[in-house]
Amino acid sequence: MAMAMAMAGGAVRGRFAVVGGGIAGVTCAEKLAAEFPSEDIFLMTASPVIKAVTNFKQVSKTLEEFDVEEQPSFLLEKRYPNIRVIQSGVKQMKSDEHKIYTEDGKEYIYEKLCLCAGAKPKLIVEGNPYVLGIRDTDSAQAFQKNLAQAERIVVVGNGGIALELVYEIQGCEVIWAIKDKAIGNTFFDAGAAEFLLPKLTTERRETPIECKRTKYTLEGSKEKGRPTEASDKLGSALGPDWHEGLHLKGTKEFSHKVHIEILCEVKTIHLQQEFIQLQRTSVTFPKGEKNAEADEVLWPVYVELTNGKIYGCNFIVSATGVVPNVEPFLDGNNFAVGEDGGLKVDKHMHTSLTDVYAAGDICTAAWEPSPVWHQMRLWTQARQMGWYAAKCMAADALGESIDMDFSFELFAHITKFFNYKVVVLGKYNAQGLGSDHELILRCTKGHEYVKVVMQNGRMMGAVLIGETDLEETFENLILNQMDLSAYGENLLNPDIDIEDYFD
Repeated sequence: MAMAMAMAGGAVRGRFAVVGGGIAGVTCAEKLAAEFPSEDIFLMTASPVIKAVTNFKQVSKTLEEFDVEEQPSFLLEKRYPNIRVIQSGVKQMKSDEHKIYTEDGKEYIYEKLCLCAGAKPKLIVEGNPYVLGIRDTDSAQAFQKNLAQAERIVVVGNGGIALELVYEIQGCEVIWAIKDKAIGNTFFDAGAAEFLLPKLTTERRETPIECKRTKYTLEGSKEKGRPTEASDKLGSALGPDWHEGLHLKGTKEFSHKVHIEILCEVKTIHLQQEFIQLQRTSVTFPKGEKNAEADEVLWPVYVELTNGKIYGCNFIVSATGVVPNVEPFLDGNNFAVGEDGGLKVDKHMHTSLTDVYAAGDICTAAWEPSPVWHQMRLWTQARQMGWYAAKCMAADALGESIDMDFSFELFAHITKFFNYKVVVLGKYNAQGLGSDHELILRCTKGHEYVKVVMQNGRMMGAVLIGETDLEETFENLILNQMDLSAYGENLLNPDIDIEDYFD
């Protein structure tokens, strides 16, 4: 095989370069390597491990399930001999010269480049050793180490990671501060939250399933003493089963103790000394209906919430979402950037700069989306975007045209929360539909929760919790926009086999 790689005045030249060893970057590099077997594909990553998609399963037209495995990069090079993994972060990019400079002092000249550098945790406060950002497997391990000594922690955030974290923690008091009225607001409405809540208060049941991922831990980063900040090092995002195989148990002997503070955010964080000087009172863990009393214990750190309460704890977990990791690329390059801080891409994953594409968490979809698709920084979308970006780069390189990928027709995501299967489709929370919509619900306590979002008699979105077996039917109904007004409430009548109507 003729390797198309040349040295140009100290710089290494390659046709395609991809930055980022997460799901989007690896998927993009693999697809390019398959399309151009005689070309070198450069994959630049700051981490010695990459994230690979395994056990991929197409569940329906738009729903897919897969596991994510951390693997040493040589396994990727073994699968695709024309992928060259360059283990170094990017220091600088000069798009007008088509050049990338890596931290290890090397230069690379590319013809086409795809940026897949992901996102970093949005920390409630930077540089505080008692605040841990959870976003990737490295930070989950730092968290586990700290939890072993913890009696009480404060969790801030209301997305998928906060939800799973609170559910999995045992033997440790958890104060959960959320800015919304109900838990899990990224994925659910208040009804779904109500359905899930009993699971938080019941004593733990089944033993956790064995972890499906092989973990390659990076030794040598074991620091003693205070909690380690895991947020400053970039890792790849966690998936829906990231906590499996991690032993999330604190020091106390009870199982679940969660207290939720709604409609509040963190106002300030006080270290122990500052708190003593303030001469304010912190409260104990609330028990039952009566008001929490003053806390006699001295804690390492204190969280003051906007509702006026102060809680002491061992440490704080910041699970408040992510910000696209665009820093190394903006300097000297005139990128169009979205409101959420991501690099804007058009419907061919092309950024505003010539020959530069982006995929996954770093990018912001700036095309006119289908009425039932929206961007969310999830693994499924990272895989789809990485794959599609490679297709677009290939088509561009060969002068061919390409249609928008079908996965952008309908938002579809499958995951697990509180041990229930959860499927979300389309505008499942009526995103952007204003007040012009109605909801139809069906709920069997402890068994299933089904919600559909209707607009003008057409199904726009759905949330399915439990083994409902309705995902394919609903996917079809949302995609074909059939008028369902005639069915009214009967649409979810369990005695009517809806699938017979619409298959």
